[in-house]
Amino acid sequence: MAAKLSVNLNAIAMLRNRRDLPWPDVVGFGRIALEAGAAGVTIHPRPDERHIRFSDVPALKALVKNEFPGREYNIEGYPSEDFLELVERHLPDQVTLVPDDPAQATSDHGWDFAANRERLSEVCARLKRSGMRVSLFADGDCSEDDVTIAREVGADRIELYTGPYGGCYDDAGAAARWVEKLGTTADRAMARGLDINAGHDLTIANLPALATRIPKLAEVSIGHGLTADALQYGMAETVKRYRRALGDSV
Repeated sequence: MAAKLSVNLNAIAMLRNRRDLPWPDVVGFGRIALEAGAAGVTIHPRPDERHIRFSDVPALKALVKNEFPGREYNIEGYPSEDFLELVERHLPDQVTLVPDDPAQATSDHGWDFAANRERLSEVCARLKRSGMRVSLFADGDCSEDDVTIAREVGADRIELYTGPYGGCYDDAGAAARWVEKLGTTADRAMARGLDINAGHDLTIANLPALATRIPKLAEVSIGHGLTADALQYGMAETVKRYRRALGDSV
């Protein structure tokens, strides 16, 4: 079965926020993506609201649950108390926890699992009590000990940070080495009962090799590359192109 595609809407929101105007409409583009067969939508509401605004969170929840039952809503962020209260109010299907400083431009590394074991254990238990699936952001070449801790703290999934792989767009040899590192990490995690998500700088060009190496890849969350392609092909056609790159028959 092909990995599910979750469309990250942050870049759409960032473009909207360049002006004090309601377009491009984040909910509207989410609807187009879901109509084109995306399995869900992802957002990362940062404290400064520089892309997704807090007002977008309930609006997108309503879109998914009222118009596309069975699709998924994924909210990612650093597990501050404000963030935890936000997801507890809106109850997405999945919460992806990232170790971001609020000032970071984007997520760029996975958790130090050993250093954050106690905190992650508390947060995973809290979120799962409310029925949310928990995914933890992990470096693509993290260790066996890291994935063991991820399982022990209560995560359901890890999301492999694929930024270094995406950065190899002009170096086929380096890309192949990163695919193998990501695959090895996925193998270790799946052996411990974790499911595998992936995200960051994934494109039409680099998805097939990743999906081939990790045939049980559960989900990819893609925003920047997909939004860039949507400027050329339109959102609906771009979603279909990414689904095909994952091996889906569209």
